[in-house]
Amino acid sequence: MSAPSSPPDEAPCPSPSVDDNYQNTSNNLFDVRAFGAVGDGVTDATESFKMAWDTACQSDSPVKVILLPQGLSFVIQSTIFTGPCKGDLVLKVDGTLMPPDGPDSWPKNNSKRQWLVFYRINGLSLEGSGLIDGRGAKWWDLPCKPHKGPHGTTSPGPCDSPVAIRFFMSSNLSVQGLKIKNSPQFHFRFDGCESVHVESIYITAPALSPNTDGIHIENTNDVKIYNSVISNGDDCVSIGAGCHDVDIKNMTCGPGHGISIGSLGNHNSRACVSNITVRDSVIKVSDNGVRIKTWQGGSGSVSGVTFSNIHMESVRNPIIIDQFYCLSKDCSNKTSAVFVSNISYTNIKGTYDIRHPPMHFACSDSVPCTNLTLSDIELLPAEGDIVLDPYCWSAYGSSETLTIPPVSCLLEGLPQSISGNDVDHC
Repeated sequence: MSAPSSPPDEAPCPSPSVDDNYQNTSNNLFDVRAFGAVGDGVTDATESFKMAWDTACQSDSPVKVILLPQGLSFVIQSTIFTGPCKGDLVLKVDGTLMPPDGPDSWPKNNSKRQWLVFYRINGLSLEGSGLIDGRGAKWWDLPCKPHKGPHGTTSPGPCDSPVAIRFFMSSNLSVQGLKIKNSPQFHFRFDGCESVHVESIYITAPALSPNTDGIHIENTNDVKIYNSVISNGDDCVSIGAGCHDVDIKNMTCGPGHGISIGSLGNHNSRACVSNITVRDSVIKVSDNGVRIKTWQGGSGSVSGVTFSNIHMESVRNPIIIDQFYCLSKDCSNKTSAVFVSNISYTNIKGTYDIRHPPMHFACSDSVPCTNLTLSDIELLPAEGDIVLDPYCWSAYGSSETLTIPPVSCLLEGLPQSISGNDVDHC
């Protein structure tokens, strides 16, 4: 596994001493109220949470439950919860958990890049029937963020916004049953993690909220994301460099930017992504459907990707590979690229927005995409006339069945330029 992108921004503070009477030893339940948390939606509960965490973490019981009770709202500042802990931990959010309300309420000494960080934890379950409310609206309106005006103008100035929940260098993680809304930036981020299971979660943020990816993973492997609903202002799921063995199933995604691998290769970096499956899902009213995006100048590879049984509803770019990804108009052409190969699209049906071709394969001149396979593709315009011309550039592959619209622009075979010496296969 590659080195994680960056460590947490701050060292955890030592917690206050704990009264032994706080612990309910009969059922290994650690109710944050027993550590002084009030739950009135105003009083700072940070120190109470730290005490509950540290007490549960050091308990000898095999499984400990830290409880946020139903019907109460807890405000907690930017905090790092650190392991390793003895045994497994369950953080059960049945009430509401919130950060301070916006940049002006954020303590000056606290990191503005992250809110809750779980660091070096093995065996943590984050679950419950409650709500994690990121209170992101005031962050989205910072002058540096894309304005909601016609030209998307921005202003210079501080722009850090916190990721709501970050798991860093942790393993055997479960996130289940939660509702999370309105994160200032990404809702969940997994960095340098192994064995992650996300099940039956509901993520929501306005369609125009900037950079509010639902789940972002990086340098993380053995990931299962099942039976979840994500509606936000960016990618439902974004898969970064260093990820492999990822299975996404029964996802309802949109409005948003779809499910993305990338962006990869920024600042001439090396990115390796493999064995990714997205299946049995719905993507609706989205800028993109299933997307692979890489910057010019990168290296490494994306391989072994399967997109199958996906229903599209009014998606602007249902199927897209973009090896010319760029956020400004002055990106220079470069010869190196992340090698994209062995990508399978099967049983992808639904409707697209006619402003763009329903299939778009824009690959590098020097490192073409190879072994793209299409079968049972049926994409019709949401309204108006059908766009008959999928777009291909340096894209090699084949259609195993007739597709709607027909794809005649894929190149056959393999390019002469692709050999073991020319391409970084990871």
